[in-house]
Amino acid sequence: MMEQIGEDVEASQARERLSSLSSILINQNKVRANRNFKRGESVTSIQMSSYQPTIITETRRNIEDLCRDLVVNNDHIHCVEQRMRVAFNQGLSVGGNEKASVKCFPTYVRYLPNGEETGKFLALDLGGTNFRVLVMDIEPDKKFKMDSKVFAIPQEIMEGPGTQLFDHIAKCLAEFVQEKNLQEETEKLPLGFTFSFPCKQEGLAVGKLTSWTKGFKCDGVEGEDVVQLLKQALARRGDVNIEVCAILNDTTGCLMSCAWKNPKCRIGLIIGTGTNACYLEDIENVELWDGDLGEPRHVIVNTEWGAFGDKGELDFIRTKWDLAIDELSLNPEKQIFEKMISGMYMGELVRQVLVDMVWEGLMFKDQNTDSLFEQGAFQTKFVSKIESDQVGDYSKCRKVMSVLGMPDTSDDDCSAVRYICELVSRRAGFMASAGITALLKKMDYHDVVVAIDGSVFRYHPHFPNIMRSRIAQLMGVEYEFDLMLSTDGSGRGAALVAAVLKNQVQAMNNGALK
Repeated sequence: MMEQIGEDVEASQARERLSSLSSILINQNKVRANRNFKRGESVTSIQMSSYQPTIITETRRNIEDLCRDLVVNNDHIHCVEQRMRVAFNQGLSVGGNEKASVKCFPTYVRYLPNGEETGKFLALDLGGTNFRVLVMDIEPDKKFKMDSKVFAIPQEIMEGPGTQLFDHIAKCLAEFVQEKNLQEETEKLPLGFTFSFPCKQEGLAVGKLTSWTKGFKCDGVEGEDVVQLLKQALARRGDVNIEVCAILNDTTGCLMSCAWKNPKCRIGLIIGTGTNACYLEDIENVELWDGDLGEPRHVIVNTEWGAFGDKGELDFIRTKWDLAIDELSLNPEKQIFEKMISGMYMGELVRQVLVDMVWEGLMFKDQNTDSLFEQGAFQTKFVSKIESDQVGDYSKCRKVMSVLGMPDTSDDDCSAVRYICELVSRRAGFMASAGITALLKKMDYHDVVVAIDGSVFRYHPHFPNIMRSRIAQLMGVEYEFDLMLSTDGSGRGAALVAAVLKNQVQAMNNGALK
């Protein structure tokens, strides 16, 4: 009986399909009957002829031709990755470090958080035009409370005397301590100092600035121990009970923050105003190591990879626009890699290209382009906004162009602006991926989490996906990796370094008592 029902259902479905097909044929025959077809014509061919593809104009071809130097392929990126690995090894060696572009400074941070840290800790995060002070109260089972405040650094302080900068920081620290009623703490509050500038560490709380970046140019700081300068500024006030117990880079803080959550985390990366990376290296590979050789036999290495290219390693893909940006910067011929991929320069690179398009008469005809000729007018956040539009939609692009005084930008010009933004951001993503791939291959771990923070990675709509796909392609199938967004890495990470250090001291004291 069931077999009969099944056969009846199949037969019914077959009849419906035949009926549907018959209706289609009848409709086509009606069209044929009422229309005179030319030789080779059919209903299908006529329907297809109504589709009009977008035509690439001669102007667009010229724009793409002028931008061809911004296009990087797999061979370029593979070469960047290989040269980066050579630079890492040179920076780690005693004989090569002095001449290396990537210095690979040991940070003296050897212990990663294990989840057993408790207590109240301060962190100071200095790495751009603003700095942040926070207090982190860590409770058992990785529960914590955190409070923070952001303070601005005026332009005149960024370019003034070093004592003025550190006095300003000490003033803001004192204000925060009083505002949060932390001055009542009986013990000195441990403070982790995130200092996001090239720095040579000579101890966990000793770090000498090698060179200013990110628009800072304070006299009397380069070559000096910035921890000591901060301590002196605090001593001049005499109204805060703080112990600066560690200095670290924002990449180290980023790594520490994610390692607190995921023990597989071994690399920290910042792609924001500037760029840098750190990773966990075996002490035996760090020839510059001058600490003890006991356990744990590894240390976080601050690569300072923003200077990669300072020795000419990237000349083969640098464009005339890269050279112009470098020439106009506060630190010419330095931080070449950073100037090609970081947020401080990405928007300016797009502006330089657009200016050339205006000069060539290829874009913005009959538009007021005066604002494009102002250095810094095209901000990096514009790149992220423009690339947030769906393909064929230019609503966000037009808002950006309106800000720049060109509200009537045509669809063709909007499309070209997006194309240029994509070239710049994809090149940046590819180059950052080459650097991470170089670290992964050097470490030779087959399952690693990469902690990443910074405005470019956080806010650009496609940057994370660009990096994931490119790293996967460069690494091959036998390696597993994950990119983990670090939330408040440089702040929380600094507090965690202070917490880990306190745990070590307590463990040593307990061992001595036993």
